Amino acid sequence: MKRPDYLNSENNEPVARSIPVDQYQADTAGNTFAPDAQKVLRNTYALLAMTLVFSAAMAGVSMAVNAPSLGLLTLVVAIGLMFAIHKTANSVAGIALTFVFTGFMGFTLGPMLNMVAGMQSGGATIGLALGGTGVTFLLMSAFGMSTKRDLSGWGKTLFAGFIVAIIGGVVGYLFNIPALSLAISAIVIPLSAALISYETNSIVRGGQTNYVLATVSLYVAIYNLFANLLVLLGVFGSDD
Repeated sequence: MKRPDYLNSENNEPVARSIPVDQYQADTAGNTFAPDAQKVLRNTYALLAMTLVFSAAMAGVSMAVNAPSLGLLTLVVAIGLMFAIHKTANSVAGIALTFVFTGFMGFTLGPMLNMVAGMQSGGATIGLALGGTGVTFLLMSAFGMSTKRDLSGWGKTLFAGFIVAIIGGVVGYLFNIPALSLAISAIVIPLSAALISYETNSIVRGGQTNYVLATVSLYVAIYNLFANLLVLLGVFGSDD
């Protein structure tokens, strides 16, 4: 009968057996963060928190001065700023442009907030949209962090969905089709929720290592989630 290997060592001392690093990482995939992921996540949440506060302040300014809606100009400027951020994401300029972008987007919310606030129970509607956005962000972020699934496959679907939503939104605006605009809002809400999980999962798994780009992606998801919840709640909560 063959003796176990550990009994063949000198002094009959057990021999430690090592597990290859790649095998360990494979066995623990989905249960641990990728290297540096926690740092990226912390930086992302810190910058996101600051930009959300700044965005809210700019929305307040917009409401106070009763700023008019910018219409399609909002989309044009937003796309231009996001393109510029992508090009400068590894520099201080990228952070500065992120504040310009989020401040601008917050300012564009002012007209919508004033309109909803002027409705009966408008304050409650805004509060409900804020609460719904916050709860959705927490739940979808938790899912993105905890799931063992790699959500990178969602990317193409989300991209296609947002392109369709943008085109539909432009058509609804140009041809004044309220029903289409409402349908687009109903589509954008789940897309935005999924984007939160997708981006968070990408950070955790090491796919997204730039906290500036991650911040912008999460901000866009939160902005769209809140704005479209506000539209639907404002319409269905109106007595008109």
